Amino acid sequence: MKKQFNRMRQLANQTVGRAEKTEVLSDDLLQIERRLELVRLMSHNTHKRLVSCLQGQLGTDTEKRHKRLPLTTLSQTMQEGGSQLGDESLIGKMMDVCGEAEGRLAAELMQHEVQIERDVLEPLNQLAEIEIPNILKQRKQLAKLVLDYDSAKTRYYQAAKSSNHAMAAKADSLKDEMDEALNKVEICKDQLSADLYSFASKEGDYARYYVLLLEAQADYHRRSLAAMEAAIPTIKMQQDSWMEKPAFGTSLDEHLKRSNREIALPMEACVMMLLETGMKEEGLFRIAAGASKLKKLKAALDCSTSQLEEFYSDPHAVAGALKSYLRELPEPLMTFGLYDEWTQASNVSDTDKRLQALWVACDRLPKTHKANLRYLVKFLAKLAQDSEVNKMTPSNIAIVLGPNLLWAKTEGTLAEMAAATSVHVVAIIEPIIQHADWFFPEGNVDFNVSGMFAATSDLDPALERKRPGSLVGQDGDGHTPRKDRYLRQESRGPVVSALYVVANESITVTETPTEDLPCPDFRAAPRPNVAPLNPITDN
Repeated sequence: MKKQFNRMRQLANQTVGRAEKTEVLSDDLLQIERRLELVRLMSHNTHKRLVSCLQGQLGTDTEKRHKRLPLTTLSQTMQEGGSQLGDESLIGKMMDVCGEAEGRLAAELMQHEVQIERDVLEPLNQLAEIEIPNILKQRKQLAKLVLDYDSAKTRYYQAAKSSNHAMAAKADSLKDEMDEALNKVEICKDQLSADLYSFASKEGDYARYYVLLLEAQADYHRRSLAAMEAAIPTIKMQQDSWMEKPAFGTSLDEHLKRSNREIALPMEACVMMLLETGMKEEGLFRIAAGASKLKKLKAALDCSTSQLEEFYSDPHAVAGALKSYLRELPEPLMTFGLYDEWTQASNVSDTDKRLQALWVACDRLPKTHKANLRYLVKFLAKLAQDSEVNKMTPSNIAIVLGPNLLWAKTEGTLAEMAAATSVHVVAIIEPIIQHADWFFPEGNVDFNVSGMFAATSDLDPALERKRPGSLVGQDGDGHTPRKDRYLRQESRGPVVSALYVVANESITVTETPTEDLPCPDFRAAPRPNVAPLNPITDN
């Protein structure tokens, strides 16, 4: 108890009364000492935060560490999903390629974290938890030794000054105790000073840890980027080689390029179906189709399905799909760039000069747009030949279909745009349909341009064409067809059938011809007596 009391008194005396006397370190060493504790604290915090950034388990072997990475499990999940979906699925192919890429990223991450642990984390931990604490421990030991020295010195001075004979007799032994304490202080002081100077000299090495951290991260990201850049061309090639891509809402050039076609698939498919079952249908392109049937047909055309049999019996849905495709093009078939030229041509008062101006605008269309417009116009001209039956004259066709072929590139509602352009569009489209052979004098069009359709007559004669599913009651999707005074009469002639080959699969459609109806002697209007690109004189 007495020893503890004396110890506390010594500490109090050193702290209060002898602070300046007991300081044995020089100013430069004191400055290093103050920075030492701060470095230890910052190194400890950095190590702690850096460990939390790692995804692998610290200290485990590389194989176990690699298996436990989230990227590794993601890679495995993707590759398993791709294997289950198979090469027949684009998603399966994408998952397989992405899974391999994620696996490479996981390997790079594992290697990076092992390097970070070896080159940065372990040295930081060594500095913060071992090297600096050892120096601080030695600093505490020096303080204790200095306290012991001060106590011994105090006792010696008191004995030397004392008049007490007993105390004076102890002076020699107290002096030896003081000298021994001083010797210990000097030894510890020298060791501490060496360690402090050594720390200061190595501060550049300690700072190097942070340089190594950034260099390792930069190297990791470079390797990861290289792995991703190596995978991206493969995955893009898989994506670009996939033929089953939506056509609706996609630009004409992009659709034709990726499908390797001359005529857009929705346009050719709809035209071929209408040629088979819709040419005599009254109000084609004018009578709205059932929403569900139209949506189904558009989706079927988007994924290039061969299951189109049910749509042959519903020409209004087919016509609606064709109109939707034209309207949903990001750029109209007759282009934004030529809109002003088309409009100015339609305003020419002289008939022949107006036709000449329209021909010039038509000739300036991009190659793909011009080819598809020619295909469509030739079909519409053929449709107009049966106008006495289907009531679709060139004028009527221009009214209902024209706004889907040309519109201005301006903001506004669909109704506003249609009202602003309808008059001009009709004046443009109607003469083009009337004079289709003059605007496009390349001869007759083979509507089966892609060769996906082939005619035959080997079908079951018992099959009859059904009523269009879109001609339903006011509820839209009911099962009771609405009354129509233009019902076809049963045919007394032979059954006509056709075999269509779509997406490498054949589908069969059979139609019982209707009774022959009077047909107008309609021909494409003769070519005006003018030459393209030459001035026209009034007759």
